[in-house]
Amino acid sequence: MDQNQDRIVVIGAGPAGLTAAYELARRGVPVEVFEADDMVGGISRTAQRDGWRFDIGGHRFFTKVKAVDEFWHEILSEEDFLLRPRMSRIYYRGQLFDYPLKAMNALKGLGVLEAVKCVGSYTWAQISPPKDQTNFEGWVSARFGKRLYSIFFKTYTEKVWGIPATSIQADWAAQRIKNLSLWKAIVNAIKPKHNSKDITSLIEEFKYPKFGPGMMWERCAELVTEFGGEVTMKTWIETVHRDETGVTAVTLDGVGGRRELEADHVISSMPISALVKAMDPPAPQNVQAAADGLRYRDFLTVALVVPEKFSFPDNWIYIHTPDVKVGRIQNFGSWSPYLVKDGRTCLGLEYFVSEGDEMWESTDEDLITLAKRELEQLGLVTPGAIEDGYVVRQPKAYPVYDEDYQGHVETIRHWLAEAVPNVHPVGRNGMHRYNNADHSMYTAMLTVENILDRATHDVWAVNVEEEYHEETTRSKGDLGTGRAAPIVPRKPVETAAESMAGR
Repeated sequence: MDQNQDRIVVIGAGPAGLTAAYELARRGVPVEVFEADDMVGGISRTAQRDGWRFDIGGHRFFTKVKAVDEFWHEILSEEDFLLRPRMSRIYYRGQLFDYPLKAMNALKGLGVLEAVKCVGSYTWAQISPPKDQTNFEGWVSARFGKRLYSIFFKTYTEKVWGIPATSIQADWAAQRIKNLSLWKAIVNAIKPKHNSKDITSLIEEFKYPKFGPGMMWERCAELVTEFGGEVTMKTWIETVHRDETGVTAVTLDGVGGRRELEADHVISSMPISALVKAMDPPAPQNVQAAADGLRYRDFLTVALVVPEKFSFPDNWIYIHTPDVKVGRIQNFGSWSPYLVKDGRTCLGLEYFVSEGDEMWESTDEDLITLAKRELEQLGLVTPGAIEDGYVVRQPKAYPVYDEDYQGHVETIRHWLAEAVPNVHPVGRNGMHRYNNADHSMYTAMLTVENILDRATHDVWAVNVEEEYHEETTRSKGDLGTGRAAPIVPRKPVETAAESMAGR
């Protein structure tokens, strides 16, 4: 290594960490990446079991950030991408409904009487809107009516976050649903077919690496190494050493044993709360308290192998049936035929949980048994048709936006900027931001420019300022919180967690 060049350590080999490493390595800058897991990609990895490949959570490759799109096509060739149709539906009372809502499809599925009641409920909401629209239930009911809200929004949302929808603030609905309302859904349904990229929820097609999103990051890690960088797996950061000027070194543990490594800069995509806890000397008490106050929502996937005849064309189906625990079911064969095997497909049942709760601690065998029972109960397969099953757990999948999170993040952010200005948080967990992968990648790109080119990009503005956002315009009340993460009051979350633990 050139002794005159800065030594840069990257923590985490997910999209943000590997993007930073690639941008550094291709410019000839020595970079070393350390990943605690045994696979690259983070939540965008592609898990593999017995020749099956599983997308963790589902990742559509669509972006309005030109630099990210160019990056994707620099890492993989055009032949590596499939152009896939977007298709998602809602499962309710044994019926499948198109999402976004389509007038004739909803009428046929609900029946004339229920459809009339839903239109009446929507009409009443326009005449007498809910008085409290600060929460998710009130906000959505005002735009779709209470009846449609109950059918198409309430149950799934409560499964994802484990709390009543009335305890979720409206910011999530404003970000997730954006420009949609019942009226716009009906207008969209009767318009001629077109690729509706003006409303993010209506993107009709996307690119997808044929072997899953992990293919992107596996190849990216290879290129980092080819450019002279290093990517070390199963190695975690134990301590981040600092003095009055900033970070000076990190202590590693894992492959190769425990050792200390000097660092001129640290680009961190590890959870920002864990970053604070790793500091030596320790961060001030108020900063540590802020780190302790940040929380996460986790999930696990139970992948079940079934005959191809039980396949469906959707990328995933949202399960709005309240008497099953599964929240969403992916069909990996609909993402790419390269993920599955001839004559069979693999259905991924997603369960939204909290690390350490009853489901998280269940054995793989018990989870597979539960998933088999629920898939049969929903009528999506016949009894006895399931051939095999696998479990993939994903900790810290979603940063929770409780009522205190913003203050906690600001406290940590400002302390890091003052005490360790050469530590650079990037990505979803690195910034406690519910970002899409493209925005996580963009924070890394801008950070590299800040380090190497002395640029002054505000990476915290990514997916907040209009120029970085997926939409060309932002609606009133859109706080730019990133992706669809709700702001929820702390006490109801704790109560729900205690209730779940007691089940």
